[in-house]
Order: sequence, then C-alpha cells, then structure tokens
Amino acid sequence: MKKILTAVLLISMVCALLSACNGTQENEAATETITQTATQASTITKETTQPTNADDVSETQPLTSAPESTQVLQIIEQPEHDEEHPQNEVDQTPEQDLTLQMTIGGTPVSVTWEDNEAVQALKELCRSQTFTLNMSMYGGFEQVGSIGTTLPQNDVQTTTSAGDIVLYSGDQMVVFYGSNTWAYTRLGHITDQDEDDMTQLLANGDTIITINLG
Repeated sequence: MKKILTAVLLISMVCALLSACNGTQENEAATETITQTATQASTITKETTQPTNADDVSETQPLTSAPESTQVLQIIEQPEHDEEHPQNEVDQTPEQDLTLQMTIGGTPVSVTWEDNEAVQALKELCRSQTFTLNMSMYGGFEQVGSIGTTLPQNDVQTTTSAGDIVLYSGDQMVVFYGSNTWAYTRLGHITDQDEDDMTQLLANGDTIITINLG
C-alpha cells in the first residue's frame, strides 16, 4: 500500500511540474520525465501485486539439494554351526567304508579283501545288485565259478591255503579249502573259518556264492 501511495504522489508532482514549465523544450523534457516516472510507477505497482506466499516463492527459488543419505551397511551375523548337532545331516555310509560281503551256500563269512584293481572292479560289479556265482568242485581242494567278465589281472605264482580267494585266468573266482600252487591274482582271505570249516562249506558238492556291497 505504501508503494501505491508513493506512485500516486510522484504522478501528482509530475503534473504540477508540467503546468509550471514553459516552452517546447521544457515540455519535451517534462514529457520524458513523465514517461520514466510512469514506467517506474508501473513497475512499483506490478511488484506490489506479485504473490508473496511461501508456495510462490518456493517456485522461483532454486532448490537446495538434500544432503546425501548415509549408506548403512547391515552386517548379518551368520549362526555358528553346531558341531554336535550338524544341520541337514544325512545318515549315509561313506562309499569308501563300503565293503564286499560274501556268503557261501547261505552262510556269511568274514573276508579281508586285497587292495588292488581286481577287487575294485569286483566292487563295481556289486554296486547295483548282489553278484551270484555258481560254483563247482574241482581237484578235491577248491571250488571255481565263472565271473562272466574279465577283471584286471596281476598274477603271481602262489601257494594257496584254506580260505584263500583268488582270480584265475582273469574271469574265474576260486575259493580254496585245500592247497594248490599256481599263478593267481589274490582277491582276499576268509578269516573266520578254519580248514575244517572251509571243508565243511565246500567239500560237500557244488554251492552258490553271493557277494554284495554293504
């Protein structure tokens, strides 16, 4: 409001000045003064009519960028494994602990197997199913049966004893209840049967031997 009154007073003063001035030059000078004064008054009037609320001011003023937020790293502590109670424990026997199990005529026998390629190949044969051999008496001191495939050979001249299990000619398994000397690849030895027991198991006719991995 004060600015409007100031503009009106200026215009009144200009008009009084014009009436007092004489001559063409003075009139031209006064006219220019009036024009400048009117322009200033118009500017003052526009300024007084501009909105002054906070919303309008905020549109013309540059926005101040907000401070960058601090990145917070969340450290998730992993739970320690309980060695006494391992999670997702699967009750499975490691493959290296699996051994070949043998029966003779349905009687389980304990065997100490050799650690060689022939025994490893025999394990592969027994991996998916029980391996069955139809044995036949031979020579009065052994029973022999066809394996049906050839196993790796490492023949050595050997004198056998009751309970010995050997590979003959690469594709036949021989189990002794007596003794013989020949070139064989050793497979294992039955440890829980003595000579009399082996004779009882093998000297009374043909029999069946089963071998499985368990």
